[in-house]
Amino acid sequence: MTRPNLVRRKYHERLVLDIMEKSDAREDFRADVELGLSSSPKSIPPKYFYDEQGSRLFEQITRLEAYYPTRTEASILSDHGLEVIDAMGEAVTIVELGSGSSTKTRLLLDILAHRQQRVDYIPIDISPTVVTRFGEQLLADYPMLHIRGLICDYHQALDALKEEPGQRRLFLFLGSSLGNYHPHQATELLQEVRAAMADHDRLLLGLDLKKDPEVLHLAYNDPEGVTAAFNLNLLERINRELEGRFELERFAHKALYNLEEGRIEMYLESMMHQLIPIKAMERSFTFRQGETIHTENSYKFDRQRLENILGQCDLKIERQFLDHRQWFSVNLIAPL
Repeated sequence: MTRPNLVRRKYHERLVLDIMEKSDAREDFRADVELGLSSSPKSIPPKYFYDEQGSRLFEQITRLEAYYPTRTEASILSDHGLEVIDAMGEAVTIVELGSGSSTKTRLLLDILAHRQQRVDYIPIDISPTVVTRFGEQLLADYPMLHIRGLICDYHQALDALKEEPGQRRLFLFLGSSLGNYHPHQATELLQEVRAAMADHDRLLLGLDLKKDPEVLHLAYNDPEGVTAAFNLNLLERINRELEGRFELERFAHKALYNLEEGRIEMYLESMMHQLIPIKAMERSFTFRQGETIHTENSYKFDRQRLENILGQCDLKIERQFLDHRQWFSVNLIAPL
């Protein structure tokens, strides 16, 4: 693979971004939406949830009573973060896939702040705005922190991190984000993480666990309707950025638990027969009543599912931390 072409921009004495020179993001969005809406069944990749409005809505979701994953994972990190850092041993660099607001990362930075005169943090995100906004907040709170953001996709970032000299690195992949990948895609991604890791590096992997389907159903169908707004925002984004003509009241949020596959499936369901023009594509798309756009899967794990994937990636569970209900796991993963 050709090493990614990253251009460095300095935003602060302790904040630099290495930004991937890439094609127009709007064109990528247009191409992926056109392909997805032309397919049968229709689908749109979940990465497009997270524009500015979508990110705000997701932050609201994480604070809902029904949505347990964020606060449960945070409680595990609060209870066991010291054990994680102790297991790393010497000075630690934090590398985070999908940094977002870095809220849970702070639980580890609080520990490192008392141990290291300098802490290096490498957030990976496709949005420079997210990294700079939250990065500046982190710099204000942690005077010893130095941030090097990688503004690109995970594949490009992990390729850039291969064989970099330096201290021990703790790769973070939290929020059960791995569950958004089909198992074969999850395996491929973890294989790339492993290829970027030295033998002394570790991966801290947060995963939502299989549980009562009623608990899962409520988490993705909250009575406040925030998850519905988050899902429907995908159509609003098409309207805003691609001049689509989706009328949101003609679509409904739908989330169900597929017991056989062990995953939540999210859809946008057309409430009537309709024809939707999208000006940026110079074409229209037909929807039958009841036809859906698949927007996300969220796989739930047990130890066997995790070990099956890790076994294909030259990785192993070194430590596993659970909450008292055993609803969520945080796993310290080591190279074999």
